Amino acid sequence: MNLTIPHFPHLQYGTLFCIGRNYSEHIEEMKSEKTADPVVFLKPRSSIIHNGDSIVIPSVSSDVHFEAELVVLIGSKTKKVSINDALNSVEAFGIGIDMTARDIQAEAKNKGLPWSLAKGFDTFAPLGNFQKYTSDIDLQKLSLELRVNGEVRQSDTTSKMIFTVSQLISYLSQHFTLYPGDLIFTGTPKGVGQINPGDKIEASLGDQQSSLSVDVSK
Repeated sequence: MNLTIPHFPHLQYGTLFCIGRNYSEHIEEMKSEKTADPVVFLKPRSSIIHNGDSIVIPSVSSDVHFEAELVVLIGSKTKKVSINDALNSVEAFGIGIDMTARDIQAEAKNKGLPWSLAKGFDTFAPLGNFQKYTSDIDLQKLSLELRVNGEVRQSDTTSKMIFTVSQLISYLSQHFTLYPGDLIFTGTPKGVGQINPGDKIEASLGDQQSSLSVDVSK
């Protein structure tokens, strides 16, 4: 796997930090509960694919779901940063999809076990192109859309995030050192659903600032 980040050749993909339960309506549709702090989990770098690649449904799952998300790319070493200074660490942003084997996740939750397997299969972190971040861009005013076979399934805005990008970076940096190339998947809005072999998945962020098109195979 080539770990160099397209259009940002000075960076290589690092840790994939993912945030759960960050949109109220998604919490409701999953029958979950809000938490006082962000819910954090990780994905391996081997789960990354790019535009034009294929999501592969693993043989051990029969219920794989899409979750469109704003993804931010960290550009500088960051530790214990304040909320006010957190965006100084952002190099770029783009659209991503947090793929989830929902049946495996549900079984793990019922047994009180980690979700790593459900979230971390190969091809389970599709990424669109990254757009350079500048201070005039408001990451909390970006539209998110995901379509399956041309039908809109998710359409929302990052303004509905419970924890903002600044809050997430600050929170993560209190517990982990963030390094250039690390990614933060910031959570998904309502409308998640199942995919099947042969589906075409398209997702976009903002005014086509980032887009992604992948198909589904088995």
